[in-house]
Parts: sequence; C-alpha cells; structure tokens
Amino acid sequence: MRLDNAHIIDAKTSGKALKKQDGFTLIEVLVALTIFAVGLLAIAAMQTSAIRMNSTGNRITELSTLGIDRMEYLMSLPYTDPQLAVGGPYTDPKPPEGFTANWTVVQDTLVTRARRITLTMNGRGKTLRIMSIRCQSM
Repeated sequence: MRLDNAHIIDAKTSGKALKKQDGFTLIEVLVALTIFAVGLLAIAAMQTSAIRMNSTGNRITELSTLGIDRMEYLMSLPYTDPQLAVGGPYTDPKPPEGFTANWTVVQDTLVTRARRITLTMNGRGKTLRIMSIRCQSM
C-alpha cells in the first residue's frame, strides 16, 4: 500500500486538458466529409467499371462456348460430308438467337488429305474466329 498518494490524479489538471479537446471544429468535419465523399465516388466508379467488364466477360464466354460447340460438331462430321466440302461460306441453319455462325473450308496446302475449317461466330457485339484442321482418316 502506497502512502504518498501518488496514485491520486490531480482533478484540476485533467479537467483543463479535457476542456481543450471538447470536439471537432466545423472546418474539420467538412474536410473529413469531403474526403469521404471523394472516396465514395471513386468506389462507385470502380463498381460501374466492374459491372461493365463482368458483362463483357459473360458475352465473350457465351460466344466462345457456342463457337467451340459448333466447331466440335463440324469436326465430328465425316470427311466427305457436304458441310465440309471445300468452299463456303457456309451458314449455320439454326444458330442460337442473337448469334450467327459462318465457316469456310479450304484444302490445306501443308498437309495432304486435310482441310482447314475457319469458323466465325458473331453475336452481342463480339466476333470470334476459330480455326481447325480436319484430316481424312486412312
């Protein structure tokens, strides 16, 4: 137990210290609100940009999926199928709504008994081109 009363706080000193720091001034509050508002505007602009990029990514993914599906269909056809005859452009008779699929077939110059298929998918403001080679089985 301490007898010198060192643990007692001087009430006069602490009261004066509190009076000096009663709160914030109006200027300080306005500056803080301005900084906060600028931060919120930056976050809102970032959200708008993120939503737009997300939508673009969705369209590209959908177009890629449809294009790869169409190319897999063409690759599964027999080599002598009329849709794989040299020439074109051929058009997909039943494309998904809002999309078009066209392809051309040319004789490959580097590989004998091979045809190069170039598929072009269009839709929702985007274009995708896929190329593949279809060889005749021996």
